[in-house]
Amino acid sequence: MSDREVDVLKLISLGGTNREVAEKLFISPKTVGRHVENIYGKIGVTTRPAATLFAMQHHLLS
Repeated sequence: MSDREVDVLKLISLGGTNREVAEKLFISPKTVGRHVENIYGKIGVTTRPAATLFAMQHHLLS
């Protein structure tokens, strides 16, 4: 997973919407959506809660 994807994963794990994440990272909501799709594919999940669980299990959240 790229550094940017990890940043996106952290923010969505905190409950951020695509728009909120986009504003924090200075990218478009569409780009956030694409990152989320890539993250899901790489870690083998299909939902934000599952991605959050992955992030917790792999100590990606600070």
